Amino acid sequence: MQRPSWLRQLTPLDGLAALIALSALAGAVWSPKLTNAVAQATGAIQPIRVSVDVRHLVAADPEGLMNAIREEGEVSLVIRNQPAGRLKLIGVEQFTNRLISVLPDGDVVQADNPNPALPVHARFLLEARGEAKSSGVVVGGTKLKIGTPIELEGRLYRVNGTVSGVQLL
Repeated sequence: MQRPSWLRQLTPLDGLAALIALSALAGAVWSPKLTNAVAQATGAIQPIRVSVDVRHLVAADPEGLMNAIREEGEVSLVIRNQPAGRLKLIGVEQFTNRLISVLPDGDVVQADNPNPALPVHARFLLEARGEAKSSGVVVGGTKLKIGTPIELEGRLYRVNGTVSGVQLL
């Protein structure tokens, strides 16, 4: 049996081009955005409250920075150097380390550290939309667990923090 004339005109380069086109189509079909849209349509996406602790935040005007963060109302989330979208900022609170001393009789005494030159510690309370799976919560295509190092970025800042709480709402 003889091959059709159009089939004889195909070269290996044509086969490679077809393979590349099929790969691009497969990448578009299985993209994270499409998967996220399907998950949202099926009701798998839920609101999630995430708290992030940022330690040793050095700022010339800590109160001004905290007010600017509150006014912005959103932060960009970066997990393992991968952008994970913008999250709604519920609140940000500043806290200081407490001084702890043990007295000779065994009592423990705590007091606020009076040194104003110490770096600021802050806790960001964020609201995200993610998928709750048996292995954990997935936000922006990445598992988010307590202890996960992340970056928070706003208009005036970019800070490293650690997830200290994850709660399904």
